Amino acid sequence: MALLGLTFKPNTDDMRDSPSIPIVFALNDKGAKVKAYDPEGMAEARKVLSGVTYYESAYACIEGADVAVIVTEWDEFRALDLERVRGLLTRPVIVDLRNIYRVEDMARYGFRYESIGRAGVGA
Repeated sequence: MALLGLTFKPNTDDMRDSPSIPIVFALNDKGAKVKAYDPEGMAEARKVLSGVTYYESAYACIEGADVAVIVTEWDEFRALDLERVRGLLTRPVIVDLRNIYRVEDMARYGFRYESIGRAGVGA
């Protein structure tokens, strides 16, 4: 599982109350292999998160993962090359906790796309 974004909000390294913390703990409890990337917060994340392999780019993090989960809405993640992402994942599955993508776009790129708080969304 590839987690994109670890910080509480974009453009900071602040990990206080970050949703990534309970997500990582829950995934670790289930025995998941957790991969992670954050543009600014990995040094701080290493202080509070264990059982995570950190990567230096979103694409490196995504490569070989079964699913990519967008935890923090960094602009960098909005600009991902979705064709490339689809090719790097073992299955074309994205869970978007911040609703940064349009459902129609994700369907066009062939993703199973799960987002939070949108009525009638999911494939």
